[in-house]
Amino acid sequence: MKKYFAELLGTMVLVLMGCGSAVIAGGAAGAVGTGVGTLGVALAFGLSVVAMAYAIGGISGCHINPAITLGMFLSGRMNGKDAGMYMLFQFIGAVVGSAILYAIASPMGLTATGSNGFDPALMLPAFIAELVFTCIFVLVVLGATSRSGNSTVAGLAIGLTLVLIHIVCIPITGTSVNPARSFGPALFAGAEALSQLWLFIVAPFVGAACAAFIWNAISTPEQR
Repeated sequence: MKKYFAELLGTMVLVLMGCGSAVIAGGAAGAVGTGVGTLGVALAFGLSVVAMAYAIGGISGCHINPAITLGMFLSGRMNGKDAGMYMLFQFIGAVVGSAILYAIASPMGLTATGSNGFDPALMLPAFIAELVFTCIFVLVVLGATSRSGNSTVAGLAIGLTLVLIHIVCIPITGTSVNPARSFGPALFAGAEALSQLWLFIVAPFVGAACAAFIWNAISTPEQR
């Protein structure tokens, strides 16, 4: 249970800090400061991953993302029971993080929740972006945490990759590459976000499966 709770805690922090940067410091009316912009939000998500990697990485591996957990399962690094429990606690953590953010932001007059979304006319580009960027992200995770990777800097490499992905993808979908990260904020955002939530669950999972397939194809058993 300790590693499951660690995943809940890590995902909560990711959603609270990452989405919080967009909601509270992103430049909305009444927000603190003048707005951190795309780069600031990207850094908030990436730094959240780095922080949690060094906080809980030794306990659970710090997936804090169901897509990463799926990639780990499909690459043979964890069993089905652990994968299912990791995902469950990640989704719970995302809801807790969103609830805390909502409790802070609502009294400030901020109605955004950090939910993901896309222009319905651009659904295909949005799907492709989430699939491809998740594939890249999970592939980096698999490589950085493999036997041939450098475990001391794995958290930094993964966090910086997430920053890079956010810089490119924020204008397209707000960047998910993480079904739990999309699920929590959508619950508090309402109908439109919930109606588009399917894309931010399906595309990252497909991308994670692609990453596992690629990793298994290009790596040797000794490297995995």
